[in-house]
Amino acid sequence: MKSLKKVLAVVLCVLFVSGMFAACSKSNNSKSDLDYVKSKGKMVIGVTLYEPMNYKDESGNWTGFDTEFAQAVCEKLGVEAEFIVIDWDNKIFELDSKKIDCAWNGMTLTDEVKESMDCTKPYVKNEQVVVMKADAVKNYTDVASLKDVTFAAESGSAGEAALKDLSLDANLTSVAAQSDALMEVKSGSVQACVIDNTMANAMTGEGTSYSELAQGISLTSEEYGVGFRKDSDLTAEVDKIIDEMKADGSLQKLADKYNLTLA
Repeated sequence: MKSLKKVLAVVLCVLFVSGMFAACSKSNNSKSDLDYVKSKGKMVIGVTLYEPMNYKDESGNWTGFDTEFAQAVCEKLGVEAEFIVIDWDNKIFELDSKKIDCAWNGMTLTDEVKESMDCTKPYVKNEQVVVMKADAVKNYTDVASLKDVTFAAESGSAGEAALKDLSLDANLTSVAAQSDALMEVKSGSVQACVIDNTMANAMTGEGTSYSELAQGISLTSEEYGVGFRKDSDLTAEVDKIIDEMKADGSLQKLADKYNLTLA
């Protein structure tokens, strides 16, 4: 009898401890993203080097439209903005693993992105454009003329998706970042790249590092948004702040600074 009582006592103890762990686990998992970010005192933002959205100034500090935008939002949330460079193709995994709290880097609101993340309302308009040597642009005036062109595009980007959608990816080299795609064209390893119009405006033409490159035709029109984890309460909170910044003119002022068009 004593032995049976001991066994029952052990079983009850195990059940009690298991229940406690389950309750703690449930409590931890139920913490909202907003509470999670506030408890850390910072929002970790996944980016790539992408001028004029997120890039480094001469002192090595982050700057750009999305950088300043995110910092303003974080200030309103009462947290710091921390920027880390990620492999953009793995942004959904980085979010779900909580290495980052959001993807905020001129992210095109594609169907795939909207299915995989909780996204804010659009905030900036954009296009995917072909960039090539300036003296070659005049020879390519429509999609059909591009069928034999060799391209570079950032892996997982809207530019890569546009090439695939238009069946122009037969001669595609996928690279880690849009800036790498520009370098491929400059070096002559490919004839053209497809990047965001926002980057093309900032980084090609007279007075830039890619003065010999120019924009060709546009392949798509699109809009940018911020991506959070699925069902994140941060999305609605950031949407409110976007509305506030539009209403007070601060977002338009920032867009004017970087020559962008608000959505």
